[in-house]
Amino acid sequence: MKTKLFFTITFLFFTAFIFAQNTISGKVLDQKGRPVQGANIYLDGTYDGATSSATGEFSFETSATGNQFLVVSFLLFETYKKEIDVTNYKDQTVKLRENINTLDAVVITAGTLESGDKARVSVLKPLDILTTAGSNGNIVAALQTLPGTQSVGEDGRLFVRGGEANETQTFVDGIRVAQPYGATTNNLPTRSRFSPMLFSGISFSTGGYSAEYGEALSSVLLLNTQDEADHNKTDIGLMTVGLSLGHTQKMKKSSLSVNMAYINLAPYQAVIPQNVDWNNPYQSLGGETVYRYNFTNGIFKLYAAFDSEKFDLNQKNINFEKPIRTDLNNNNFYLNSSYKGTFGTGWQLTSGISYGYSKNKTKYDINDIDADENAAQLKLKFGKKVSNYFKLSFGADYFITKFDENFNDNISINVTNGYDSNIFAAYTEGDILFSKRLAMKVGLRYSNNSLLNENNIAPRASIAYKFSKTSQLSFAYGDFSQTPVVDYIKYSKYHQFESEKASHYILNYQFTKPGQIFRADLYYKDYRNLVQYDTRDIKYNSVFNNNGSGYAKGLELYWRDSNLYKNLEYWISYSYIDSERQYKNYPTMATPSFIANHTLSVVTKYFITDWKSQIGFTNNYSSGRPYNDPNQTQFMSGKTKSYNSLSFNWAYILTTQKILYFSVSNILGTQNVFGYDYAKLPDPNGVYQRQAVVPTADRFFFVGFFWTISQNKNENQLKNL
Repeated sequence: MKTKLFFTITFLFFTAFIFAQNTISGKVLDQKGRPVQGANIYLDGTYDGATSSATGEFSFETSATGNQFLVVSFLLFETYKKEIDVTNYKDQTVKLRENINTLDAVVITAGTLESGDKARVSVLKPLDILTTAGSNGNIVAALQTLPGTQSVGEDGRLFVRGGEANETQTFVDGIRVAQPYGATTNNLPTRSRFSPMLFSGISFSTGGYSAEYGEALSSVLLLNTQDEADHNKTDIGLMTVGLSLGHTQKMKKSSLSVNMAYINLAPYQAVIPQNVDWNNPYQSLGGETVYRYNFTNGIFKLYAAFDSEKFDLNQKNINFEKPIRTDLNNNNFYLNSSYKGTFGTGWQLTSGISYGYSKNKTKYDINDIDADENAAQLKLKFGKKVSNYFKLSFGADYFITKFDENFNDNISINVTNGYDSNIFAAYTEGDILFSKRLAMKVGLRYSNNSLLNENNIAPRASIAYKFSKTSQLSFAYGDFSQTPVVDYIKYSKYHQFESEKASHYILNYQFTKPGQIFRADLYYKDYRNLVQYDTRDIKYNSVFNNNGSGYAKGLELYWRDSNLYKNLEYWISYSYIDSERQYKNYPTMATPSFIANHTLSVVTKYFITDWKSQIGFTNNYSSGRPYNDPNQTQFMSGKTKSYNSLSFNWAYILTTQKILYFSVSNILGTQNVFGYDYAKLPDPNGVYQRQAVVPTADRFFFVGFFWTISQNKNENQLKNL
């Protein structure tokens, strides 16, 4: 009997022990000590839990024993998970951290203007480029309406914050494009080779850019091709300057887009008076294609483009009695393949390879100049989001460039110059998010240049603080280096060069809300190791050194708004720059001829519903640019008159899929002057004569008919104009 009673008491004791209830209690607060109401608190893997009260307090019972994981979750906060001893977890405090991945989290903006579907702040979309009056579908011309750029009409390339055009590099899907511009000659503007509508996003960094990119002293232009095509369609264009044809085919996991264009400026030049004597007008035949394939964990893209260009013209030259003839033929090919995907435990992989080939055959007066450039890049990058507060990326690049030029005066000189350059670069970068309001990016880039026989280490850092949902402040610093341009480096077998260098300091304020954005930038750039030479023109026997220096500092303002009036969108950008250099053959520090101290752009776009039309105006203004007058004792003392150009465009929707488009640049016919070329020798009176550098024509006009054929009857090419 006693034995039975003992087993009964023992059974009841262990039963009470096994089913005993432990109480878990505490309080949920945010980082500032404020109670969080409505948070979910529970033990992982059980149904035991509670919801926090208005004071943040919670309490619940559980039959679980030992160590368990306590989970606390609430919208806008990071999920809290911690191993606890359920027996002793009472009256504890849990502090939740804000989820910094929400849309209103801080994003670093110093030096960078982004656009596209994935950008936090839309500044300039591909559609903007094509509907900006005066841009004529040229990416560079549209970017010249943004702060930080100079409008150098006789060149046509991107000049950014006191830097020459060669200080800006262009990348497609993260891979460098060695020859991003079309063929050109002295005082004849060129344009970008790329069609804007192949790209889903554009990031234009005016300084302080990521350690991922190098070999650019001033700026990088990042173009990202579209990941997916919407549907099957065919686009046809009939224009006063040529023909265009495009087709997109969408398949189950892949898509293919192909565009072709033939351009001939003869009809335009026959109507508009030209300031150049054309023997054969500019002509080009080109095309580009993008193939995309979507894997389970990534996407593969293959981008290819080719174009063949030619023109023949006579240009007046102050040093010769007769005009100088330039007959140029250029063939260009660019191939870019990339893969971006994920693997393992949250790792991201980006890899790619590119190849560019450019062949120029130029007959300049009696001289024959043939130039070939082969350029390639291999890229490998890894990234991982270690936590919500830290993201790590690192990678490597390998650049290969081979350039050969043959000069023959068809009398006694036949010279070949060129170079082979191999650059290896490795970089690492970390994104640190302290909170939704404070973020930092730090990076380091190392490069080895075999041609220059040198190593460079370039630190980069930027930080941003968000005051409110609409306002934030960013600061960026970075060191940058770049191989001297081909005009110098092709003589490397005679001379030893060093990399040119620059340091950037940028302070940025940005205000954003739906339909509005305001940016203000202050910056300072310090140039070192710039190339100098001792002759009037660059020659193989010029004496070169890397003792040049310079600076650029300025203020930039940008305002964009679509809320002022229905169907109206406009932006205003203003830039002030103070910059001087002692480089090239400059005898002293002076402002280069491509810099205007003040630049102002006003862009407007308005859709008139009753007219089924979109009209736009763009006005570009810049103060006078310096030039050197040898008749004066002070170097670079001359100043051109101010530049002003008002452009207009009009798109009329005939039917949903048919559009008639008209545009004219410099509609007022302003007689702009870019600078002056002076004679090398004085006349009998001791005066150096000059001739003005002016546009090839005072106006450019364009008329086109565009037709889209697709199953989507609302699809048209308004976005392509």
